[in-house]
Amino acid sequence: MQNKNLFDSSKEVFLDVVDANAYVQLDRVAIVYKSLMEAIKKPLKMILLFGKPGTGKSMMLSRIYKELHDRQKIVLYQTPITDEDAFFRSLARDVFDYITDEPIHFTRFNELAAQYTFETPPVVLLDEAQMYSTALLEKIRLISDTRQIKFIISLHKTEQEDVVAKEHFQSRIWEAQELLNASAAELKIYIQKKLLRSNCFDVANMFNDKNVRWIHALTEGNYRNTNKLLFALFSIASWYEENQPTQINYTAVNRKMIEMAGIETGFINA
Repeated sequence: MQNKNLFDSSKEVFLDVVDANAYVQLDRVAIVYKSLMEAIKKPLKMILLFGKPGTGKSMMLSRIYKELHDRQKIVLYQTPITDEDAFFRSLARDVFDYITDEPIHFTRFNELAAQYTFETPPVVLLDEAQMYSTALLEKIRLISDTRQIKFIISLHKTEQEDVVAKEHFQSRIWEAQELLNASAAELKIYIQKKLLRSNCFDVANMFNDKNVRWIHALTEGNYRNTNKLLFALFSIASWYEENQPTQINYTAVNRKMIEMAGIETGFINA
């Protein structure tokens, strides 16, 4: 088997996957995470996590799940279940351990919920909540009013956010937290932490303020876009290391290669 070169290992660090073990705790992200964890302890209300696509909402929900799943009942739905019957059957199974092939509508679910008592209310994490219908979100809101289940809903910051911003939702949301794109300084920390965590020390040292500012200009500090760009960058660097190693600058990331990656990923029009 052919050994991986220096950049092959670095490339795999930036695969676009949701893995709680790959969570990078930056200062602003840490503040949001701490606020959400504190909100979970407060009297039952809906909690909203929102932000543009690629700002780390799914990763944060995965981290919360990993943190709490050994301590209390917690459920994570990473993929929206948009069919109401399927949603309530899944919720009954995962929260109450109630398994049935029979349809479960909203009223039947509430009847089931009334039969269960938890010392600590179960937490349900709903990712990509903008995919749920307005009618289903309203029913989720009504369930939260019963104080049987606490919901944390995550959604993109788009016009559809208005669904949960309506007055009848605002009065029931205990806390709303927004995740933002990274600053250039934060992006450098993000890149280097991910590489160092995977023992890619030499490559981590190749990122300086100058080349990170260029990456930040292309990706606007969006984590998903940065992952995409760096995956392409290291694929290109890997080819050069194997075929034209004299073109590699091992002290700093080559701007030309960043531009090539930007063209390949569509962040630069050429």
